[in-house]
Amino acid sequence: MDDDLRSRRGRLRGFSINRLIPNVLTLAALCSGLTAIRFGLQGEMRLAVIAIIVAAIFDALDGRVARRLGVTSRFGAELDSLSDFLCFGVAPALVLYLGSLREAGSLGWIVVLMFPICSALRLARFNTALVSDTPPPAWTGSFFTGVPAPAGALLALMPLMVSFEIEAAWPRHALVVGIVLVAVGGLMVSRLPTFSFKKGRVPRHLVLPALLSAALVMTVIASSPWIGLSLLGLGYMALIPFSWMAYRRQAMADRQAAAAPGEVVPLRAVDPQD
Repeated sequence: MDDDLRSRRGRLRGFSINRLIPNVLTLAALCSGLTAIRFGLQGEMRLAVIAIIVAAIFDALDGRVARRLGVTSRFGAELDSLSDFLCFGVAPALVLYLGSLREAGSLGWIVVLMFPICSALRLARFNTALVSDTPPPAWTGSFFTGVPAPAGALLALMPLMVSFEIEAAWPRHALVVGIVLVAVGGLMVSRLPTFSFKKGRVPRHLVLPALLSAALVMTVIASSPWIGLSLLGLGYMALIPFSWMAYRRQAMADRQAAAAPGEVVPLRAVDPQD
């Protein structure tokens, strides 16, 4: 009798609204990715790109909201990975195929297939790292291995975004789009460490310059959104060498701290997976 009463109370209590908010945001991102495919099939390439950008915004929010509310779960992580694969692997590849690469015939389709495959491989590697028996050092949480899927999608869409702003055919040429798509796919599955910006802190003396820089970026995006977003993508690419150097410096310091007193640690290139 007591067991039945406790079971009924558990069913009545259910899940709190806070536990559902991150998953709702993930589903909103998934809907945006599917809508991007719909716009692409209708030939509305600008709306398709906007839908993918909206999906990236929702994707950036769901994990942060889950951590702030303390409601992270394995279910949410799996749902997020499935959403990322569609929104930032399948959707941008199909949009680029419909907007440019179908002119290249079978070769264009092969390039298109490569991009979601790279996205799937990257997400699978990320999910495997989450359940590793030997967790990496805490400082590695400030880095991703390879370019994350949302950033990769926006980088891949840069030629299309440039073509929206300037009256020229070359940004949407199949050769240009194909080269960018292959390069970004390679960065996604690479071992290059990239900044995650999740745990970064801004020193007090740099708060005002950071706010002014953010305001400048927002002004450029508001006045010329496609050029502004493309410049933002180029800025992200320019940060990759700095992230590699920061990772290597931190990894070397970690090895020296772990070494026995008096032991000399040889200088060598550091693998981001070490």
